[in-house]
Amino acid sequence: MLFGATSSDELLEVSEQADASGAFDSVWVGDSLFAKPRLESLVLLSAIAARTRRVRLGTCCLSTFPLRDPIFLAAQWAALDLLSHGRMILGACVGGSLPREKAEAEFAPFKVKLIERGPRLEEGITILRRLWTEDRVSHQGRFYEFRDLTLEPKPVQKPCPPIWIATNPKPEVTRPQVMDRALRRVGLMADGWMTDNTPVDRFKERWALIRQIAREAGRSTEPMESALHLMVNINDDQSAAFEESVKFLQTYYSPAMTREYIQSWLACGPPAAVIEKIRAYVDVGCTTPIVRFASWDQKGQLARALADVMPAALALQVPA
Repeated sequence: MLFGATSSDELLEVSEQADASGAFDSVWVGDSLFAKPRLESLVLLSAIAARTRRVRLGTCCLSTFPLRDPIFLAAQWAALDLLSHGRMILGACVGGSLPREKAEAEFAPFKVKLIERGPRLEEGITILRRLWTEDRVSHQGRFYEFRDLTLEPKPVQKPCPPIWIATNPKPEVTRPQVMDRALRRVGLMADGWMTDNTPVDRFKERWALIRQIAREAGRSTEPMESALHLMVNINDDQSAAFEESVKFLQTYYSPAMTREYIQSWLACGPPAAVIEKIRAYVDVGCTTPIVRFASWDQKGQLARALADVMPAALALQVPA
């Protein structure tokens, strides 16, 4: 059992149900090596790709991106795109999230410094896109160097699979220059933006800024997507929904996660309350709400979502 919440078989069954329902547009998996006892993300995605036919598949987010050799990752992701018939979205991030000791535990064996996370992400994205679209690629960068490489087969999606960058710098703890670089990276390099636990007003402001940066760089913003990673627990007893969510998320992430932090990240209680929280983000431009059930009853939560939440959520319109 993973976290005492679900088994690998149940993960695949829930993915199949979401795909067959027609209500969900995508299925996402988390990623880490040592921070949590979970299945390796690309292996899990390959299994889900074989069991689904319609939903898009992605990482939310690939926190090990700075640790992965981009040549291997390019080949692996191209294979996933072929096996899934062009359904892959690479959600990438710098990784190394708090608590710091867990971040250092993941990075230390690879001799990668936390300060290198951003530059490795940027250089890696550049390499991926070139290998996916060009032949006889040569590269000489800060971290990687190679000559005359041609990756075959290339991905199904043209020009290449979308890469979304996940970032959520907190103004109260992040230096302005670091926050600026993180958001500019999305506008300059990404096909979409992923975030979590971001207040609605901040989401609106940052999404507008990211698109402005993209436009100023001559990039089209029309195909760009914005995703909110939201914790969800559906229960007519709102207090019970919150208490289960607290226990689940403190087990999943860290016992140090505060109730206040969880409250801001969570949509819980009766279906109307969950729908209202999703609606608030859709109204300010969120194109892709990503829900994680903060519950040990994953199948029960999916059934409740399909019956009582998704019909209303599907009717929400993203502003142009």
